[in-house]
Amino acid sequence: MTLAFASEWLNLAFRWAHLIAGIGWIGTSFYFIALDLSLRKREGMKEGVSGTAWEVHGGGFYHVEKYLVAPKELPDDLIWYKWEAYLTWVTGFALLVVQYYFNASSYLIDPSVLALTPGEASLISMFSLGAGWLIYDRLCRSPIGRNVPLLAICLVALILGFSYMFTNVFSGRGAFIHVGAFVGTIMAVNVFGVIIPNQKKITASLLKGEAPDPALGAMGKQRSVHNNYLTIPVLLMMVSNHYPMLTGHPHGWMLVALILLIGGMVRHFFNRHEAGDSFDRFWWTLPVAAAGMIAAIIMTAPRDYSSAGAVADTTAIQIARTHCAACHAAAPTHESFDAAPKNIHLETVGELKRYADQIMVQAVQSDAMPLGNETGMTQDERETLGAWITQQK
Repeated sequence: MTLAFASEWLNLAFRWAHLIAGIGWIGTSFYFIALDLSLRKREGMKEGVSGTAWEVHGGGFYHVEKYLVAPKELPDDLIWYKWEAYLTWVTGFALLVVQYYFNASSYLIDPSVLALTPGEASLISMFSLGAGWLIYDRLCRSPIGRNVPLLAICLVALILGFSYMFTNVFSGRGAFIHVGAFVGTIMAVNVFGVIIPNQKKITASLLKGEAPDPALGAMGKQRSVHNNYLTIPVLLMMVSNHYPMLTGHPHGWMLVALILLIGGMVRHFFNRHEAGDSFDRFWWTLPVAAAGMIAAIIMTAPRDYSSAGAVADTTAIQIARTHCAACHAAAPTHESFDAAPKNIHLETVGELKRYADQIMVQAVQSDAMPLGNETGMTQDERETLGAWITQQK
């Protein structure tokens, strides 16, 4: 068994587990925010119940009651929604290790951005995730945390500040995945370090007949709302490595800003809708999200290479053999691959023509390929290849 083969299976296993755990976490997060917003006061509610909701799903009807104060007795099988969050982060970090730390030279480091050793890149990665959480937590616990608009501005600035740092330290692909990991770490530690511990303290106090500290509930609610608004942006960050128009953009941190805007506005629209607010109070969120999307499309619009001079087939194939064929060949010579990625071979003029559109996206309009620009492909070579592809149209 080769190292590359074992790495592929570890990658697949952790990615699969990460996806499953993430679906569970996001699903419960969205559900409970929607449930909380849909609760209504009704006649005849039990003592201690602050609101109820009637729901229908899968052919059955459900009656949900929310207690602000825990009843005198709680069942032994009380369900705590926490493992979905924990496992999402654990599997995500394991995937980060397998995909980006073990293959740092290919996926995490771009010498044209910053020359790093794999060890240096990995340490910067781990330190940034921890530092991000500490700064975020301090902001929430400071007087700023009691001012919702100001805290929101500070959190966006925090994410964009680290995004700018990532884009000037890592490869484009590595930078975007680290924005996702950065935000995902904040969300997971919110659950592990604040929401669940505070809820356990509140429950313990109530069962002892003591008045719980209201600050514990307020803090947990604050972090839960943050997680809710960050979910949509972090999902896009996590799949960004499939879209070189994002990861290969020279101003990637500005795209992160637009993604935060779009995701936040869409989430706010659904939250206010589920809360039963009048449409005229939140209609503006969708035009703002649409404006953000249009701005992102304009920013990522491809360049036109039609005005360049004629490029010979021999020039194009020489560029491909120098920068592409180590991986995309019948017998790859790159140590990370036993077979050509996606079974794409780029060793002949015919193969270049067949995959011209993919080459244009991956290696001309962005620097996603070669991985980590290990072969030192220049901008002139990319533009020459782009001109040759344009001639084939």
